[in-house]
Amino acid sequence: MKEKIIALITEVLQVPEGTVTETTKMEDLEQWDSLTHVMIMGELEKLGVSIPLDEAIELEGVADILEKAGVQ
Repeated sequence: MKEKIIALITEVLQVPEGTVTETTKMEDLEQWDSLTHVMIMGELEKLGVSIPLDEAIELEGVADILEKAGVQ
């Protein structure tokens, strides 16, 4: 599941494979802005990962997303 989530984020951000890792934060990639963050949350829903909006806005990177998704 971890690999699926990282691949999903990579696809939404339209960055080369390997750019997004478990330690990637929003601030690390200029492509990861508020709009793409919302898009990532929407795509996660398709994988069955639902993160409440109030929690989603506090996420700062891949590690936070994986934690909220229950994946470590």
